[in-house]
Amino acid sequence: MIYIFALISIIIAFSGYALAEAEENKETPKQLEEIVVSATREAELLKEKAQTINAVKGEEIKNVKPTHPSEIMNRIPGVWINTTAGEGHITAIRQPLTTNPVYLFLEDGIPIRSTGFFNHNALYEVNIPGAQRIEVIKGPGTALYGSDAIGGTINVMTRPSPLKPEIEINPEWGEHNWYRILASGGNTWGDNGFRLDLNTTHSDGWRERSGYDRQSVTLRWDRVINGSATAKTVIAFSNIDQQTGGSNGLTKADFESKPWYNYQTFDFRKVKAFRISTEIEKEIENNILFSFIPYFRWNEMDLLPGWGIFQSGANYFGYHSNTRFYSLGLLAKYRQDFKPLRTRLVAGVDIDYSPGDYFERRIQAYKTGDKYTSYSYYVTNTDNNYDFNAVFFGISPYAQLEFSPLNKLRMTAGARYDNLSYDYKTLLDPNTNRPADTDRTFNHLSPKLGLTYDFSKSISAFISYNHAFRVPSSGDLFRGNSGTASTAVNLKPIKVDSYETGIRGNVGSVFTYNASVYYMVKRDDIVSYSPQTGVTQRLNAGKTEHKGVEIGAGIQPLKEIELSSSFSYALHKYKEYRVSSTTDYSGKEMATAPRAIVNTRLNYKPSFLRGGSTEFEWVRLGRYWMDDANTEQYSGHDLFNLRASYNISKEWGLYAKVINLFDRLYAERASKSGSDSQFAPGSPRIFFAGLTYRWGGK
Repeated sequence: MIYIFALISIIIAFSGYALAEAEENKETPKQLEEIVVSATREAELLKEKAQTINAVKGEEIKNVKPTHPSEIMNRIPGVWINTTAGEGHITAIRQPLTTNPVYLFLEDGIPIRSTGFFNHNALYEVNIPGAQRIEVIKGPGTALYGSDAIGGTINVMTRPSPLKPEIEINPEWGEHNWYRILASGGNTWGDNGFRLDLNTTHSDGWRERSGYDRQSVTLRWDRVINGSATAKTVIAFSNIDQQTGGSNGLTKADFESKPWYNYQTFDFRKVKAFRISTEIEKEIENNILFSFIPYFRWNEMDLLPGWGIFQSGANYFGYHSNTRFYSLGLLAKYRQDFKPLRTRLVAGVDIDYSPGDYFERRIQAYKTGDKYTSYSYYVTNTDNNYDFNAVFFGISPYAQLEFSPLNKLRMTAGARYDNLSYDYKTLLDPNTNRPADTDRTFNHLSPKLGLTYDFSKSISAFISYNHAFRVPSSGDLFRGNSGTASTAVNLKPIKVDSYETGIRGNVGSVFTYNASVYYMVKRDDIVSYSPQTGVTQRLNAGKTEHKGVEIGAGIQPLKEIELSSSFSYALHKYKEYRVSSTTDYSGKEMATAPRAIVNTRLNYKPSFLRGGSTEFEWVRLGRYWMDDANTEQYSGHDLFNLRASYNISKEWGLYAKVINLFDRLYAERASKSGSDSQFAPGSPRIFFAGLTYRWGGK
């Protein structure tokens, strides 16, 4: 594979020269060079970043008005975010669809959750439809990002304070008693600007046990200090109360005949999340910048999942858990520019102190027919109960150097050293599921290397190598089951070597494109093994391999018409994974890992819509294996969505959209455990409509 990677790198280089030669002979309108923020937490040219960074801009977020993060995120090449329940989700970026802690979720560059208390649903704690911009860094992050940033980093950016008084109100209605009100407003007075964003959403859900409520508020305060420094304070709170039935699987027969059905009647997830941060930046003589971001997080989740119920003998069991943690942290950065070779040095340190506690009780569920109708706490045996405290502490210095030995060549070299630890104490007697009090410490150095080359003003290419690692989360280490306490607490961290090359550019204002090829090897990958339905064990797989190609393109032949498409083809395999003396998955493809993912949009903006537009979207998800043994496949699906908007006046607008236009039956996730195949059905055709009002602003 390394030889193939090198060959593709050469092909991309020659392609760049060929395209550059063609471009030099054309006169094209001057293009604004794209700027990204996530790589170093400040604005930089995308063409000088030696990695794939894709962005969804504020205008597109406003046009889509996503009712779920997947509606906007799945437009990015190689990104598949599915819908579980409410706004819950599972993510696949250069990895199979997984709940494992291999993604870093940020808000304005600050981790939404602590490394020690990862949750795959982190995006529901952020007001996605109110975002200014979303950037996705594919693969291991830069030296500024450590553990978690393996498959990708998602950075959701809040909207800045408006310079003039501004009010926006957006009520929306939909089927199944869906309603949402988005509101935003603010102003700037002198050196101080404020913006307040609100989001209140309710849905009964199209499926039994899939209703949810959420309330979110974000307050941003932007301040200029003495004309030479800035401060940005963001306060965010979300309250989420949802049923978890949307992610519960059905048998194939029920999936095909009554996808609205659910076997659970009492499952729930309740989340409260609060964050506050202040970013202070001071620039000196235009070449030195100091940045300090102290932050505080508090999070609580009360969970009784329907998907956690399983059969043991003639009885049925599940669990009810409560997780709480708070964080005190600091992101400190120093940046200095030097004239020789346009050199830039970025150095800093990240500190995260996050004490948390976890409480879990086993429940016994009772069944009438095929429905679980009630439950009680199981007191006959408490071996599967948990009550522990875990303090996560991390201190991670890093340094990154960028320089240009040639005018068109930009090189980057960096490293990050992570010192991460847990101090764990159980409040129950240790047993084969609960480890005794212990400390775990992980130390690791992660180097990063990359270079970019400008073939012309509109074409650039890059190649990079990134090493990364991910420590097990507190749930991985200290919550064993089926007698795995001794193995869980000794889980090794994931170690990753990632190689990537790519090209990006444009042909005037008509055609834009980006393409990348990656090859990633993970050692000691932490995977889930299910010896029986409802029982999951966490194990280190010896080695997994991930390779693929991602392409994004957009063409706008006329001012009114734009065609955009994203495509990815990937292969995720176990290179070495022997579960037991009788079970060996080496050489098998990993479960829930579609090879092909396609998203294509045709946008039409005729003058009679007065600034509005229509969009037709095609979403293609390829087939994938439902189990690691590769015994059954989900065939994939094609979905179509339609959106339209019309501006009544400068202040008022109308819009409508249809999700799953042709009412196709499909699964959000299909899996197989033992001999049981389960299909979590996706939503049928659903209509939404809304009204927008905007006053003031620019």
